Amino acid sequence: RSDRDWSSDVCSSDLLLPLGGQTVIRRLLEALDRPEIAARVVVLRQDDNALAAEVRSAGATVVAPHSPPPDMRSSVQHALDTIRASHSPTANDGWLLVPADHPLLAADVLTRLIGAWNASDAPILLPRCDGRRGHPTFFRWSLADKIATIPRDKGLNELVRWHENDIGEIPIDDRSVLYDLDTPEDYEAMQTRFPSD
Repeated sequence: RSDRDWSSDVCSSDLLLPLGGQTVIRRLLEALDRPEIAARVVVLRQDDNALAAEVRSAGATVVAPHSPPPDMRSSVQHALDTIRASHSPTANDGWLLVPADHPLLAADVLTRLIGAWNASDAPILLPRCDGRRGHPTFFRWSLADKIATIPRDKGLNELVRWHENDIGEIPIDDRSVLYDLDTPEDYEAMQTRFPSD
C-alpha cells in the first residue's frame, strides 16, 4: 500500500454500520456539516437505495449516475460536475476530498485544516501524521478541470504528483486522519472509540 492510497474496497453496507450511535456515513457527513462547507455530495450506485436514503436524511446531496463509476476518479468527476452546476465556484474556491470510509474525522482537526487552507495559497493541502499523508485533502477549484486530463490508467494520485512541489502539509497529531474502514479489523478498532456500540 502506498503512502497515500485513494482506492478502497468498502461497500455500501459498510457505510451503514453503526458507529457511536450513528451510521458510518452519517458520522462523516455530520462532521462536514459546517458553514465553511457549501455542499456535501456523495456519489453512489443507483441501486444503493438504503445508503441514498441515509445520505439524504443527513442533508447531503446524492449523485447516482446511470452507469456506476468504475473508480474514485470518475466518482469525483461526477461530484465536481454537480457542485459546478449548483454553486458556480470560482478558481480560488476549494473542494474537499473525503473518502466515505474515513468516518473518524474530528471536528477540531477539520477546524485546523480549514484554518490552514484559508491562510494558504497552496493548490493542494493535506494533513500529515506519523510521517504519512492522510485525509481529507483540499484542492483549489482551479484544479477541478484537470481531473478530466488524467490518463485513463492513472488515478487521482496523479493530480497530486503533478503538483508535488506545491503541496501544503499540515502536521496533525491525531491519527484519525490516517484511519480507513477497509476490513472487519478496522471496524472493530474503530468501535473501541465508542464503547456504547
